[in-house]
Amino acid sequence: MVKILNLISLWALPAIILVVLIVGLIKKVPVYEEFTDGAKDGFKVAVNIIPYLVAIIVGISMFRACGAIDILSGWLAPLLNKFHIPADILPLTIVRSLSGSAALGVFSDIANHLGPNSYATKLAAVMVGSSETTFYVLAVYFGAVKISKIRYALLVGLCADFVGIVAAIFVCGLMFG
Repeated sequence: MVKILNLISLWALPAIILVVLIVGLIKKVPVYEEFTDGAKDGFKVAVNIIPYLVAIIVGISMFRACGAIDILSGWLAPLLNKFHIPADILPLTIVRSLSGSAALGVFSDIANHLGPNSYATKLAAVMVGSSETTFYVLAVYFGAVKISKIRYALLVGLCADFVGIVAAIFVCGLMFG
C-alpha cells in the first residue's frame, strides 16, 4: 500500500499539469499566454499584500521583544496549573493566531526545551495543527481583495482558534494526560 501511495504522490502533480495542458490544447486556449497573464496577476497581488505582511511581522516582533508574552505566561501560570495545562504552551496559544512561522518557532523552543515526548510538546503539536493564523489570513487575503470590514470574520476566526485550542487541550488530556 505504501508503494502505491508513493507512486501516486510522485506522479500526481505531473499528471495534473499534463491534463491541464491537453485540455487547453483541445479547447484551443493559448496556454502559455494564460499562464504568463496569471503570473503577472499573482505578482501584482504579492506586491499589494507587502504592507500587510510588514505590519504583521513588526507587530509580532514587538510583542515578543518587549517580553509581553513572558509576562502574561507568568501571570496565568497558577490558573493554567489548576487545569493541568503547562504554562510553556501559553506563548504558542497567543502567537498561533498571529503568525504560523512564529508559532513554529515557539513550538520548536518547546520541543527543544522539554523534549519530544513531553506532554507539553505533544499538546503544542496538536495546537499548531488545530488552529489557524487568523490575523495573517485577515491581513493578507482580505487585504489582497481590498476587504476592510473584517469585524465578523475576526470574531469567527478567533472563536474557531479558541475552540481548536480547547479541543486540543481536551483531546491531549484524554490521550496523554
